[in-house]
Amino acid sequence: MSMEKMVRIFAVVAGCAVCGCCTNDALSLWNDGTASKAAIVDYVNAVTDESSPDFIPPERRIAVFDLDGTLFCETNPTYFDWQLFESRVLDDPSFQASEELKAAARTSREKGVYPPLGNDRERMTAAAYKGVSIDELKAIARKFMDEREPSHPGMKRGGMFYLPMVQLVEYLVEKGFAVYVVSGSERFVVRALVCDRLPVPPWRVIGSDYTIVSKAQNGKDGLSYVFGKNDVPILGGTQIVKNLQMNKVSALIREIGVKPVLSFGNSHTDASMANYVIGGNKYRSAAFMVLCDDMKRENGNPKKAAAMKQSCEKSGWIPISMRDDWKTIYGEQ
Repeated sequence: MSMEKMVRIFAVVAGCAVCGCCTNDALSLWNDGTASKAAIVDYVNAVTDESSPDFIPPERRIAVFDLDGTLFCETNPTYFDWQLFESRVLDDPSFQASEELKAAARTSREKGVYPPLGNDRERMTAAAYKGVSIDELKAIARKFMDEREPSHPGMKRGGMFYLPMVQLVEYLVEKGFAVYVVSGSERFVVRALVCDRLPVPPWRVIGSDYTIVSKAQNGKDGLSYVFGKNDVPILGGTQIVKNLQMNKVSALIREIGVKPVLSFGNSHTDASMANYVIGGNKYRSAAFMVLCDDMKRENGNPKKAAAMKQSCEKSGWIPISMRDDWKTIYGEQ
């Protein structure tokens, strides 16, 4: 990446316009006059004003964000966790993958044909990390994050965050919101992606979960095995839950214990989370959906964007247009 582009990106992340001029606008990367920016600012002003009837006490200001397609690039051409699976199976000489895993990874990489979300796909991704420790999985993810991003020359795979959404997260945190990332991707991979980039601690990352066992457990039931002082937790190779749709609602109930007031997603697998947040909430609440409608600055999908926009109109969600609402996506001019 050139020094000039690095300076531009630094200015964007720091909250300045891409021209380098300072601004007091907390959402300076969002176009003025758009419905989404106005809705966000109006909402935050209302719920943080102690004199407002919509005031929400700080301990109940909870915002939940999906990851892929909401905070981070989804369509390049598939999810980060599946690309990581391809790399693990096809490019890691230390991993002896089964023929089934190799065939699935080759088919997706060479032909763009991916196993549908479901038992087979999740079973294979879980199997790819069986026996790997939590720290090892994070190291695998971070090494992959450092690779060049094929769809955006000059960027790295781990740098594909939507800068207006990064700015939004920082804005909400500054206003006293606790931000959670609630993803369908594996929890420890998501932690590796977001915790060094966003003001989100690891305990506020919710994702799909794999079984965890001790390296010395040797198949013994967890109720009878006693974890030793020198034991090492490893992934057991089986998925517990895929954190999509109703499973996101279940996770919010179990892991947070109170209903969030803001939801941000991008696809119909986030619909349950959005409806849970805005349905019957004792506090003023809102749900937003990011539309992948930018074909120049991002790998857009007009058909998917149009379908989501229509769903927003029917469901009371507020659309965020990448094309129309954001001045930049990754820091480009």
